[in-house]
Amino acid sequence: MLRFLPSRRRWTADPAWGAAIVASLGCALPLLLGLSSGHSGFLWASIGAFLAAQADPLHRFGMLRMLLLTLLGACSAGLGFWSAPGPLESLLVFAAGGLLLAWLQRFGREAGKLGLGMLVCLCLGQGQQRLGSMPNPYAVATLFTLGGLWATLLAFSLRGLHGLRLWPYMPRLPSVLKVLRRHALRLPQPQWRLYALGCALVCGLAGLLVNLSGQPRGYWLTLAVVASLQIDLKGRLPRALKIVLVVLLATGLLVLLGHGLQNPAQMVALVLPLVLLNRAFQVGRYSLYVLQMGFCILLLAESLAQDWQLSRERLIGSLIGALLALLVALSLHIRRRLRGWRASRTDTDALPR
Repeated sequence: MLRFLPSRRRWTADPAWGAAIVASLGCALPLLLGLSSGHSGFLWASIGAFLAAQADPLHRFGMLRMLLLTLLGACSAGLGFWSAPGPLESLLVFAAGGLLLAWLQRFGREAGKLGLGMLVCLCLGQGQQRLGSMPNPYAVATLFTLGGLWATLLAFSLRGLHGLRLWPYMPRLPSVLKVLRRHALRLPQPQWRLYALGCALVCGLAGLLVNLSGQPRGYWLTLAVVASLQIDLKGRLPRALKIVLVVLLATGLLVLLGHGLQNPAQMVALVLPLVLLNRAFQVGRYSLYVLQMGFCILLLAESLAQDWQLSRERLIGSLIGALLALLVALSLHIRRRLRGWRASRTDTDALPR
């Protein structure tokens, strides 16, 4: 965690472990407040701190990303909370969230992580609405923002310990737009449109199913859909099947863990070291990052739960979400094959006889 630099004669923390400490301390205070007060609303502050800590505070754009994640995550959580009572609102909001995720993924991995965080907060906002712990979406957004700002304050302290500027120099906006446009041109436009259509369709259906089924913790279904949504323009079904199996295995392990403990204090004591290790050993590959982040978000959301007798409902929701994502991936794969068959047939007919 620490390394000695003989040239400077001082100890400095490794950047990955520094971000991990910010994440664990940012989540620890809200969870302890939730344990002592018995109010599950403090979960939103811990989720806000965890999401903000996904950005590296020692990076040049780390502080800007932390503020963006906090602001956009709070808006998404409040919007999901607001859309939960109405089926049409849930359908439209989640379809727009899936389309936004696909659009941001065009601009690179970091932009995709931003869209992923917004969609995860949307899922949690809709799922927590039926629990009755929060009165309105403004309270959800406020607690989320407070947690993100608490993690940002810890990040400012970490930058000060490293002797860095509290707010680094920002690049010019035209330069940022030029880099984003370069990333967007790497993806073929027709294939990306098909993928964006699939994202909007599966997310909209997931939001509608949660609303119609009336599940008290519907984010198990929607988060399973989000974790199964991986950008794969080649349409490889074996890869999609592997991702679905991993998602189901992870949710099953979490249900067994929660059902075995059934104690919020023990769950919190388990969650905090896992958050620390998750942030310290964060994977670089986007598909694995989605699974890693989704698992930690579920751990945080369920850390203060006292209704683990509904374990079967949690498993059924995860199974429905994974199968829904697999069904949409299968339909898109069939459409790709039909398009390729028609193109080859057209080329064959155009040959001289």
